[in-house]
Parts: sequence; structure tokens; C-alpha cells
Amino acid sequence: MHDHAPSPAGIRSASSRRLLAISLSLTGTVMVVQIVGAVLTGSLALLADAAHMFTDASALVIALIASAVAARPADDRRTFGYQRAEVFGALINAVILILLAGWVAIEGIGRLLNPSDVEVAGTLMLIVAVIGLIANAISMWLLSRAQKTSINVRGAYLEVMGDLIGSAAVIVAAIVIMVTGWMPADAIASLFIAAMIIPRAISLLREVFSVLAESAPKGTAVSEIRQHLLDYQGVVGVHDVHVWQLTRGAPVFSAHVTVAPALLAGGGSGRLLADLQACLADHFDVEHSTFQIEPAEHSECEPHHS
Repeated sequence: MHDHAPSPAGIRSASSRRLLAISLSLTGTVMVVQIVGAVLTGSLALLADAAHMFTDASALVIALIASAVAARPADDRRTFGYQRAEVFGALINAVILILLAGWVAIEGIGRLLNPSDVEVAGTLMLIVAVIGLIANAISMWLLSRAQKTSINVRGAYLEVMGDLIGSAAVIVAAIVIMVTGWMPADAIASLFIAAMIIPRAISLLREVFSVLAESAPKGTAVSEIRQHLLDYQGVVGVHDVHVWQLTRGAPVFSAHVTVAPALLAGGGSGRLLADLQACLADHFDVEHSTFQIEPAEHSECEPHHS
């Protein structure tokens, strides 16, 4: 008997998509406000914070578009459908983020070396930063409940939290400029935000390469899955196990399953196949699984790769 936990709704949940869409609207609007504010105030920190919010906005756009693209049916040419669209979008996103963060870092260092070259309007900078802080706080509140049950919403929640920290850094820099007139505070805040962007972009790149290399999804214990399948009555061996993912949250599983002769003789292979697929879907959140049911004598003649 297996105790199957319900699989998370993730991006496929209509309520999760709605919350993500609302959060995207807030993030996108504030990002535009920050870009305009950066132009008007001359603040590099505001521009860096806008780039930071771009990381969230682009990730949400990719996830929402991918959910629609992934719904397109597979065809004879793209037999797995279009779920890899999210991966290619994430690759573009990561490259853009690294370029943006690099530019902000170079510009910030330049301003630190020549602080007299730029004058920043601290009051307007503070107003725009406070708007960003409030918007991020609202987004976190909207996502706070759903993030407990959805890994996709959890990711968005943590990214919004990072934006909130970035907005707080800009507020501190604005106050310093208003009180003391010390302009390097803006450059320091921009460097802090750029330092927050780089690790996230690198992490995204690593995830993309992992998917394209068809590595097992992070956190997937192949040995645990194999043992879970072996616990079924009639299963005597599991080999040639392969686990990869089409995109985040879309793992694929295949394996050869050796069964007892009595099960095949009794016509139980169809029921076993259905049980194994339900096991992968419910307990490990693997919706696409393929099993080759074979008798023990066939398995003995076949080279095993895993």
C-alpha cells in the first residue's frame, strides 16, 4: 500500500496563474515607473532596481506564456509538445540579466570613482523607491498563502522578497542623499542590487543547462523511485531507469520493469502498468511515464544500463 501525497497544482492551477498575473501587473507597472524615475533623477540605483524587477517580470511572463504554449498538442515533429519553450525563454532571460547587471556594476564603479560627475534628485528618488516597496509588499501579501502549496508561486514569492530588499536599499540611499548630499550612496545601492541579480542569473543558467543536458531534476531520488516500484506485488526488478525534464516541473520517466511469470500468466500486466503510472504521477509528480513490462527471462538476456 502506498501513501500518495497530492501533487502540487503549480502553474497549472488557475488560482495560481491569476495571482501570478496580478503580481506581474504590479511588478511591470512599478518597473516602468522606476525606469522613468531613474531618467528623471539620474539615479543608477533606481535603474538597477528596475533591472532587478525585470528579473521577476520576465520570469512571470515566461511561466505564464509557457503554460499556454505547453497546452498546444504534440504533433509528429514535436512529439513532446512545446514545453521546452520555457527553457529557451529562460536562457534568453539569464543572458539579458547578466548583461544588465554587468553594465550596472561598471557604471556604479565609475560613479564611485568620479562622484562629482552625477547629481541625483534624492526626493523624487525616495518617492519612486517607496512606490516600489509598497508594490512589492502587496505582491508578497497576495502570494503569501498560495506559496505554501505551489513551488512555482513559492519561487515568485521569494523573488518579490528580493525586490523588496532592493527597494529598501534604494530608500536608504535616497535618505542618505537627502540628509547628507553624499551622492556615492546611489552607486553603492546600485552595486548591492547588481550583486543580488548575478547569483540568480547564474542559477537560472545552471538550471537551463541541466534541462538541456537531460539531467535528473534537482531533488529527484532515482533510487527512491526504483524502490517504490519494487514494492508493488509482482515486480521483481526495475532497470534501465531514465529521468529527465522537458522544463521545470515537467519531469519524464522511463524504465524496464521485470515481473513475476504468475502476474503475466494471470493477465495482470495492464493493471500493474496503470498502478505504476499512477504511482509516479501522484507520489513523485511525474505525469509522463513509460514502462516496458517484461518477463524475468527476457531481462536476463538484456544488458542493463541502470
